[in-house]
Order: sequence, then structure tokens, then C-alpha cells
Amino acid sequence: MRIPAHSVCTAIRDDIVAGVHERGGRLTEEVLARRYGVSRVPVREALRTLEAEGFVVTRRHAGACVAEPTEQEAADLLEMRVLLEPLGAFRAAQRRTEAHLKVLRGLVRLGQERARRGGSEDLRALGGWFHETLAQACGSPSLTSMLTQLRHKIAWMYAVAAPPSPVDSWTEHGAIVDAVARGDGERARALTALHTERATAAHRLRFSSGEGRPDRVRTSQHAVNMSGRRH
Repeated sequence: MRIPAHSVCTAIRDDIVAGVHERGGRLTEEVLARRYGVSRVPVREALRTLEAEGFVVTRRHAGACVAEPTEQEAADLLEMRVLLEPLGAFRAAQRRTEAHLKVLRGLVRLGQERARRGGSEDLRALGGWFHETLAQACGSPSLTSMLTQLRHKIAWMYAVAAPPSPVDSWTEHGAIVDAVARGDGERARALTALHTERATAAHRLRFSSGEGRPDRVRTSQHAVNMSGRRH
């Protein structure tokens, strides 16, 4: 059975974000195919996609390597998110479906419950699912794709401190969903802009020009089970 290239792409991207593949490190098709248990064809296709996304660069005499973004490039990502996430919320207020609202409300209820109890790891995952669903609700595949890539790259380049008040953070999530449910695009945009600006302050670069590389994670998160992956 041929493994889809997008599943291999997701696996490699996840490991780049986690630090399994170090910044500047070579990514050879043979080694990657063996690591993920696939042929070289989907690996080759995945590397082309990751190069287009900015996670991989092709260097003369070295081939495919993990990209080494500059501090300015990393800062640009946060600025782009501050601009694009409010737009996504505005569009979501116009185009969301009842299915989107059901998922968003469920995530808010669960997030608020976990925030009151404590549990930062669960909250981090829930927050990611919330923003992913909000992006999907905007009804624009291009914008959703851009927001998804931004989240992946920011997770790769930045460590994020837990919010000082998780309960307040999830209250903000709830207010955004209320505005989206009412179709109030301007309020959804304004609330998301404020929420995103506050969240930006918690981001710290995993690397600097003086340090060269981020903290390294030596162990892969996954031997690839393609059937259970999301792209």
C-alpha cells in the first residue's frame, strides 16, 4: 500500500518542530525513508512540500537540510499571526457552520473546566485545537492553510510560557466564540486581536544569533503510523 506523501510530510514536520531533526541538519531520503518506514518517493514529495513551507532548504553539495530561520524571520511570524488570526475570526463569524460552533463551544467548556483545575499540558493541546478549529471555520482554505503553517512554525521557533491566568485566557476564548456565533465579525476580530497580542508576550525564542541552535530533542516522537495522522 502506498503511503500518502502528506502523511510523511506531517511526520517529518512534527519531528522538525519537536527538534528531532536539528536546525541545519541534513535530511537524506534514504535515512528518512528508513526512519518512517516508507519508500523514498513519498519522502521526496514531502521534502518538496516542506521546502515550500519554509521548514527545509536545499543546499549545494548537501541536499535537503532543516532550515535555520533568523530572529527577524521568527519575529515576522508573530507579527503575521497578529494580523491574520483576527481576520480569520472575522471570516469565521460570517462563514462558520453549526458543526464548527459545536466543536468550539465544547473546547471552551473543557478548557474552562481544566483551567479551573490546573493542568497546563492539557490546556496547551486544547488551545491548539481551539485555534485550529477557528481557522477552519473561516471558510477560506488559503487562509486556513496560512494560519496552520504559522502555528507550526511558531511552535518550532518559540517556547511559550503558560498564561498567568489560564481561566482568563479561556474566558477570552469563550467571548470570541460568542461573537462568532452571533455573526459579529468586528467584535470577533477585535477580541481575537487583543487575545493574540497578549499571547505574543509569552513567546520566547528557542534560539538566538549568539547561541546558534535551539535545545535539541534526541528521540523521535513517532515511528510513523500513517493511518492515525492528521495533516
